[in-house]
Amino acid sequence: MAGSSLLMLLDDIAAVLDDVALMTKMAAKKTAGVLGDDLALNAQQVSGVRADRELPVVWAVAKGSFRNKLILVPAALAISAFIPWAVTPLLMVGGAYLCFEGFEKLAHKFLHSQDDTQAKRKARQEALANAEVDVVAFEKDKIKGAIRTDFILSAEIIAITLGTVADSPLIQQVVVMSGIAIVMTIGVYGVVAGIVRLDDGGLYLTHKTGEGAWARFQRSFGRVVLSAAPYMMKSLTIIGTAAMFMVGGGILTHGVPVLHHGVETIAASVAPYVGPLSVIVPTLVNAVAGIIAGAVVLAVVTGVSKLWRAVKG
Repeated sequence: MAGSSLLMLLDDIAAVLDDVALMTKMAAKKTAGVLGDDLALNAQQVSGVRADRELPVVWAVAKGSFRNKLILVPAALAISAFIPWAVTPLLMVGGAYLCFEGFEKLAHKFLHSQDDTQAKRKARQEALANAEVDVVAFEKDKIKGAIRTDFILSAEIIAITLGTVADSPLIQQVVVMSGIAIVMTIGVYGVVAGIVRLDDGGLYLTHKTGEGAWARFQRSFGRVVLSAAPYMMKSLTIIGTAAMFMVGGGILTHGVPVLHHGVETIAASVAPYVGPLSVIVPTLVNAVAGIIAGAVVLAVVTGVSKLWRAVKG
């Protein structure tokens, strides 16, 4: 009797763990868009500090990210427990924000001139080269800005994860959301640390001495790394932006039944013409919806900002 009860308990535990693993995988997949942008944005946020201070700055921002999630995860669990009806509206707001931020990136060169961007970059470089500049204060400002940005992106990750586990028992919600928060933070800032030190690794390899095949290979590989590092950052930004439209558009279309059925209808109608590629049609349609939503939100935000400045001025 005791043996059968133990087996039943183990079976229940295995079922719960299987559910947790499945929901964690689904949540990780849905947060991929935010993750890609999180990587690119945080790598850019910590750039501009002196080379010997890059890793300490990344570590400081990572600790701030953990503190952000210590606030966000309990808040999300409280929402799920007491006002579960708010989950979908929060997801819709988060999806709209993702689309807005993605479209703002696309429209940046039209909203901000190239001369302004170059002037800001030059001013930052001159400030860092100036011995009179308070480097500690500069780093603190960078860290605070990066942590504020992380709070927004972390809120998106937690909100999307909450939407995945909203109908699950509390213990599964706690395990999945805590696991996603920890894994995402370690993964993002581990990769960011690798990215910001990538050029140093390439430079180290180019200085390898010797005439053997292995030494020549290391020097050649180091030169490839140095050449590829800037393109890797640009590619990461592009991939992250595209993923934001896909994920944000998917959240918005899923939250509006008419749009959700429209996406399914479009996918079904083009399936005979594209064959195996039909599996990516819903994603592409969601991306288009995300671009349109981002354009609308950006237009509204820009209009309100101009009106507010006119009223104040």
